[in-house]
Amino acid sequence: MSAPRTRILLVEDHQMVREGLRTLLGGQPDFEVVGEAADGAEAVRLAGRLAPHVVVMDVQLAGLSGIEATKRLARERPETAVVALSMYDDAPTVDRALRAGARGYVLKGSGVAALCEAIRVVRRGETYVSPALSRSVLPGRLPRGAADADPLTDREREVVQLVSEGYTGRQIAERLGLRPKTVENHRARIMEKLGIHTTAGLVRWVLGRQH
Repeated sequence: MSAPRTRILLVEDHQMVREGLRTLLGGQPDFEVVGEAADGAEAVRLAGRLAPHVVVMDVQLAGLSGIEATKRLARERPETAVVALSMYDDAPTVDRALRAGARGYVLKGSGVAALCEAIRVVRRGETYVSPALSRSVLPGRLPRGAADADPLTDREREVVQLVSEGYTGRQIAERLGLRPKTVENHRARIMEKLGIHTTAGLVRWVLGRQH
């Protein structure tokens, strides 16, 4: 028996873009687009009625913004994952979206393959940030000087950086030459040291180190 398809709500104020996304995402065998909204308030109403697994949320919306709509959804429907869709690649905007409760952040120029990957990643309960942001907003290494300003070891900083870039535990293990269980142990210690309990929280912590 095949797994149920991921139910998606699209929130985008430009009708042409929304229609294009519906066509592209609807063509994926594991996706089902169950609704569309043109503003944040409508998105919150529809999410309550349609119970989507994932909401693809444009950050810049008229009226109730995508950030505020994300906050409401995180409070009212924590089981629904939000993927923020934006043209902005600056750290403050990414940080605001993640703080609001978004589990993914995709740049509009990334292409449909990246958006599909983000939807699948957040559906698994993980966090996704566009690879382009990993190269700019999230540099490949935490600053060496951060060792004196935080309680993490060099290895733990490597792990938390890769977590923030959207790598899974198994992928991190392969990149660092570790066992997956060792990565999970590092991650647990990191969260305990920093007092952080979610992957999105770890991403926000890394973003905060950059400014």
